Amino acid sequence: MAGNALNTVLNTKLRRELWQMRGQVLAIALVIAGGVAVCVMSLVNYSSLLATRAQYYDQHQFAEVFSSLKRAPRHILQDIEKLPGVARYEGRVEGGAKLEIPGFTDPVSARMVSIPPDGQPDINRLFIREGRLPAPGRNQEVAVIGSFAEAHDLSLGDQFNGIINGRRQALVLTGIVESPEFIYVIPPGAMLPDYQRYGVLWMSREALEAAMDMRGAFNSLVVTLKPGYSVASVADALDRLLARYGATEAYGRDDQFSHRFLSDELNQLKTMATVFPLIFMGVAMFLLNVVISRLISTQRDIIAVLKAFGYGNRQIAWHYSKLVIVIAVIGLVLGLALGLWLGRALGELYMDFYRFPGLLFRINPLWLVLLAALTITVAWLGAWRAIRQAAALPPAEAMRPEGPARYRVTGAEKLLSGVRFSQPSRMIVRQLSRRPARTLLSMSGIAMATAIVMVGNFQFDSVSLMVHTQFARVQQQDLATTFIDPVNSAALYGLQRQPGIRYVEGRRTVPARLKFGHREWRSAVTGIPADARLQFVVDSNLERVTLPGEGLLLTDYLARELGAKPGDTLELELLEGDRRTVKVPLAGVTSEFLGVGAYMNLSALNRVLGDGPLINQAMINLDPSKAADVYDSLRDSPGVLGLSIRQAMLDSFYDTLARTFLTFTFFNSLMGGIIAFGVVYNTIRISLAEKGRELASLRVLGYTHNEVAHILLGEVALLLLLGVPLGWLIGQGLALLIVTAMQTELYRVPLTITSQTLGISALVVVVSALASGVIAWWRLKALDLVAVLKTRE
Repeated sequence: MAGNALNTVLNTKLRRELWQMRGQVLAIALVIAGGVAVCVMSLVNYSSLLATRAQYYDQHQFAEVFSSLKRAPRHILQDIEKLPGVARYEGRVEGGAKLEIPGFTDPVSARMVSIPPDGQPDINRLFIREGRLPAPGRNQEVAVIGSFAEAHDLSLGDQFNGIINGRRQALVLTGIVESPEFIYVIPPGAMLPDYQRYGVLWMSREALEAAMDMRGAFNSLVVTLKPGYSVASVADALDRLLARYGATEAYGRDDQFSHRFLSDELNQLKTMATVFPLIFMGVAMFLLNVVISRLISTQRDIIAVLKAFGYGNRQIAWHYSKLVIVIAVIGLVLGLALGLWLGRALGELYMDFYRFPGLLFRINPLWLVLLAALTITVAWLGAWRAIRQAAALPPAEAMRPEGPARYRVTGAEKLLSGVRFSQPSRMIVRQLSRRPARTLLSMSGIAMATAIVMVGNFQFDSVSLMVHTQFARVQQQDLATTFIDPVNSAALYGLQRQPGIRYVEGRRTVPARLKFGHREWRSAVTGIPADARLQFVVDSNLERVTLPGEGLLLTDYLARELGAKPGDTLELELLEGDRRTVKVPLAGVTSEFLGVGAYMNLSALNRVLGDGPLINQAMINLDPSKAADVYDSLRDSPGVLGLSIRQAMLDSFYDTLARTFLTFTFFNSLMGGIIAFGVVYNTIRISLAEKGRELASLRVLGYTHNEVAHILLGEVALLLLLGVPLGWLIGQGLALLIVTAMQTELYRVPLTITSQTLGISALVVVVSALASGVIAWWRLKALDLVAVLKTRE
């Protein structure tokens, strides 16, 4: 009974302390909540998108092997059915088209895909958002992907013209659909979506065969596998069977464009779900350790009274452990609620980008349990040293005030002896220099707060650098034209003579598989003229790189993936034409922020291919006043596959990739600001609790309220002056860790930190200090001098 009574008293004390320290408790809880919220937000997004993709692929029978070819008779499909490992197959007709959308003057291109006579394909089944699929025998009917329909506000029954295989025909929209094959819709030769100028259309097989002159034939094959069979074995069998029909190398789902880029995005989100929470939680727990340790050290006299009344070491330890656990639980609950809400909001934003039919909101409950256990355990461990010291303090020692410190003239005082300080300022210098450990901890807390805000904001600078590099420095053309088949470079002269075209240069892109040792990478080799002016390669300093006369130039990301370095010899397996394999030296390595690239001198690439001076792309600079005429002329040209406008790509970058990336960054910045406020507020409140008796003594001795406030807040100001630059250094190290972990094929975030980012991180901490200082100023004004000066002699 006595033990229960003691516990009841301790619980009452705990409730009273929590209420009396409600400001500090909330500030500490916000620090924990910030770290938990970032972790939960990242985990919710990653697990939800992963589950949504898996369900979408499964329900709509997303293909596992893909193959493109020139033309094969449909009876060959019977031989494909007999290949080992083939479960389902679909022979399709695909082709390019140019569209004329009413009210939209820019060039629009599309990928046309056939559907079987019964409508819904067996593989890559379509999710119908509105309407129906095109009916057989109706050559004008098409279904369009949702992103394109939304970009042009298309409705069922709308009509527009399409140029398919050089022939113009009227098209009628019967359905708006989504496909697992085109979650990420990218125009040919581009790296980013452009929903207004590129779409995917589905047409009945009979109608598209007639339009493409492919009756009784197919030029695209998709396959699903039987359990236990590998992609490589089935792909090899397909290559052998379809080689005589002009097939390029069959490839698996991992190399399918949409899936590959989506996987890169999810992997990067997984990295964010690991790296950011580790940083945030690590900082939060470090700060919690500092705050709780100093908080318990101010209750030395209370511990003495508890022991005098018969409380044992374990009871006192458990009491203060409960204090820590309650604060951690409050932060945990706030963080979970905020993280789940932010995770759902960010997930809905990703849905606009990835074109899933719907978001499957998922998070593994075990992750939340693990996160809760980890948060509480680390919080308790962070404060355990102070708890153990408090519990082990002998009663007689605890009841006696701390012995007077043995002061001496410190190095800082000697260094500043020639400076004439006011007496309050001299007290500040002495207080900080005579307790170096406590000063270092406080300074570290402010530095960590600065670093966490900096980590949340530096990526805005990085995205700006990416944009400048890609769309201002590297790409200086107004328009890029992709041809259906390679043409002689003499075609550039014809383009140059067209009204409205100021300058044009050609280049060639060839799909290839690069091999070095046991590693390989499916990509493309781009041939660039030696004197290129409109699009070229730059290094990490944004300086133009001269292409070697022979050999390959790889981006650093691709070189690392292959494990190759300059001087090594790579195997280049061409995936078009006669599909020869040649050996090419690696002449150099450079840097790019978007995508991965393999470059050669255009003349050297054509020599390797055994061709004449061929190109399949043209970079064009336009007279802005005649741009519309050039668009119309190229759109009507039968040899042109698609057009890509640089400004449209820039807009697309901000509307898609930058939008999602920077939204995530904004949430991290918000959490960083919350953590910063919690840190600075607790630093000031603990300093006030520790120095309450000293400050009250100064008031009794005749110091004014402003002079006493100057001592307290001046100390914090000096800690800010020392801690913020240290935080900049720590933040730069954390930023380097993040950009290293977040490298993917799609983009590599450069490490760039501007004075604006440094200023914002310092400003957030200073504003937090000012707000906390105002609160401390009012508390000093209300200081009970009699109560504070009571002491045990």
